[in-house]
Amino acid sequence: MADFDHNLLKIKLKEIVGQHLSTEAFSWLATEADCLATTADIRRFNTAFVMMPRKTGKGTVHTTPEVQIDLSRVRTGFTVNRWSIDRISRVWLVMHLQAEPGKYFETIENLFLNAEMNELVALYSALPVLEYPELWQKRCAEGIRNNIAQVLESIMCNNPYPGEQLDEAAWNQLILKAIFTEKPLLQIQSLGERSNKTLAESISFFAHERWAAGRQVSPLVWICVTKFVDDNLLKDVQRLAYSTDSLERQAAALVCLESNHPAAKSILAENPELNSFITKDNISWVTLDAELNELKQLS
Repeated sequence: MADFDHNLLKIKLKEIVGQHLSTEAFSWLATEADCLATTADIRRFNTAFVMMPRKTGKGTVHTTPEVQIDLSRVRTGFTVNRWSIDRISRVWLVMHLQAEPGKYFETIENLFLNAEMNELVALYSALPVLEYPELWQKRCAEGIRNNIAQVLESIMCNNPYPGEQLDEAAWNQLILKAIFTEKPLLQIQSLGERSNKTLAESISFFAHERWAAGRQVSPLVWICVTKFVDDNLLKDVQRLAYSTDSLERQAAALVCLESNHPAAKSILAENPELNSFITKDNISWVTLDAELNELKQLS
């Protein structure tokens, strides 16, 4: 569970919203935040949360690398880069809510239950900075079943909460849903640390279903398999290693490089092209992801 300075993070976010709002809009938002912190007027809070875009607008905020690093130093893994200003403002407002656990949960949960899409995006984005983080595990797991792309991305992408709080079953569901819906896997925090054998086997099963139907499997999915290659999963690696698709062969090279299975190491050593990917081309999962994105843009 992450431990961080809530007040310092509020100060950092206040600087960001202050730089991107008009004087009038920022004055309104600051007044609502102060009121929430001092009086806990829930009806007023709900009204302010809903009407946020009408006050702040919906412009996209582009933060500098320095600001992103600064935020992550306060709250590990937290970023607001490319968020809309109303999304940041909503998260900042929510951070001012003070209440005992039961009332706090009831207030935030009611927002979730009545939220439209952009409100859900803000609320799921706020998971890493909410009080009582253990209370939101079920809400996060339920959110994974949502089918709205923007909502899923707010949970999955650049959000440290799932990797910190979800149990293995819910985590695996998140990764598989990300694969099914073609979300950017490398933007999922704790992807490598939370990989597990059950997930690796599920990805193999998914791949076999796709292959049997004559459909492709993104080479990136094998990043979750590297640590768990056994005799059964080795067959998948061998298939990739001798694929006609260069990106699948690159994925095979990376799996073999990162695997501890002796036969996987042998595949890499005995295949000059795979070995060349590593020794000469300096491939990585990041470069593989970049190539896949280039292909998507061209198609």
